Amino acid sequence: MKKLAAAISIAILAVASASALRHMRETSYLSKEEHWINQTIDHFSPYDRTQFAQRYYEYLHEFHSPDAPIFLIICGESSCNGISNDYLGVLAKKFGAAVVSLEHRYYGKSYPFGSFSMDNLRYLSSKQALFDLAVFRQYYQESLNAKLNKSTHNPWFVFGISYAGALSAWFRLKFPHLTCGSLASSALVLAVYNFTKFDQQVGESAGPECKAVLQEITNLVEQRLESNQKELKKLFNASKLSNDGDFLYFLADAAVTAIQYGDPDELCNPLTEAKKAGEDLVEAYAKYVKEYYIDYIGVDVEAYGQQQLKRAKISDSSSARLWWFQVCTEVAYFRVAPANDSIRSSKVDTRQVYAYYLDLCKKVFGNNMPGPDVNATNLYYGGKDIAGSKIIFTNGSQDPWRHASKQTSSRGMPAYIIKCHNCGHGADMRGCPQSRLVPKGMLCGLGSRIWSCSSTAISLVSFSHSKVLPVVFRVSGDAKNCASPDAVNKVRRDIITHIYQWLSECQFSGVSAM
Repeated sequence: MKKLAAAISIAILAVASASALRHMRETSYLSKEEHWINQTIDHFSPYDRTQFAQRYYEYLHEFHSPDAPIFLIICGESSCNGISNDYLGVLAKKFGAAVVSLEHRYYGKSYPFGSFSMDNLRYLSSKQALFDLAVFRQYYQESLNAKLNKSTHNPWFVFGISYAGALSAWFRLKFPHLTCGSLASSALVLAVYNFTKFDQQVGESAGPECKAVLQEITNLVEQRLESNQKELKKLFNASKLSNDGDFLYFLADAAVTAIQYGDPDELCNPLTEAKKAGEDLVEAYAKYVKEYYIDYIGVDVEAYGQQQLKRAKISDSSSARLWWFQVCTEVAYFRVAPANDSIRSSKVDTRQVYAYYLDLCKKVFGNNMPGPDVNATNLYYGGKDIAGSKIIFTNGSQDPWRHASKQTSSRGMPAYIIKCHNCGHGADMRGCPQSRLVPKGMLCGLGSRIWSCSSTAISLVSFSHSKVLPVVFRVSGDAKNCASPDAVNKVRRDIITHIYQWLSECQFSGVSAM
């Protein structure tokens, strides 16, 4: 009977898990239905009109008025698989807005060529991407007008997070006649060569106790890298990272991710406890890296390797090569170790930047790659001195990327810093922590004991004997998960006020805005 009861429990679990998985896949996006636009490959050529198919999405469930706003959410440096069900869904309902989202050229399914060779990458830039958005905005508006048999233009508002946040600000800057305003969340508007402030903020956000442990781990890793690198890399499931710089960069990113996405306790609690218990800190960190960064976040370790970055063949891991191309040509954001008190390995510091980052650019993209022209990028867009209008800049206090964003208000461009223990990257749009975009790994257990049996599977149930027990997961975009939800909600109220005001002031006639 016990075996039968256990079998029934497992069967119930399997059915419930499958149902929960389908539900999560359906509710984590407002829309996943693909649409396509024929987009020009080179917007700046006076004679070449070659086109490619670019993917976009639309969500019209809240769009009840033909003259209501259209919210354009910009996709950034990864595959865009739909319109995420985050705080934008709340805004769409509040404003009765349609939501559309355009996939960034080259990423996901929106690639112009059959390979990502150096010659084929020449049209991958923020400038081309901004023109894509302008063309799409006009195309979608005209299509909507034809569908609704009207001639007036809807008020448009643009949103973006991180690099897409920079594109949001830059779109308003370069095409002010096509949008009423923009939200630039954690927007990386400043191209930075030696980005030492990034790691300084990581240390501050981690706190003195965790920071000290991370520094000790870095020193121990460097020592073992000299004495037995084969076993060390195997410990971190990173044996294929033959380049020591790639390996150290991977280890630094693993720590950064928890801080950046508002999940510092996932990183710091087990490490500080291991320190107090006198455990091997390198092994404790390896456990975190494998369970959190690799299994839970789903990081492809091989994508850190320069050999894989060199591959021009299109694959699921191509986003890393594409983003490194943009890094190596336009924006840099070289996260190098500060000269003193650094968490990141000293082998990737200001004195070695040429030896790692520029060396990576040349090894991956060829010796003719001169490196990023950050001066030209900042000259073109303005960096933190961007001379735009009706742009909202938001940043999380714990996010190390905020030092590449605009953090002080200026005329027509209010800036907010959301302050709390776990307010990270895009906290205003994603809530806290931002890495919790999907439920945690499948939880399995018998009796009172529960453990992780598969970090890549998604389940909303565990079982105890013959009972099925619900497991509650954090919801994407929910400010209740922030250490100070009032801090997030206050900024969200200000965002709504600005959107209301700017939409009311905005009128379109053709492609001209008043």
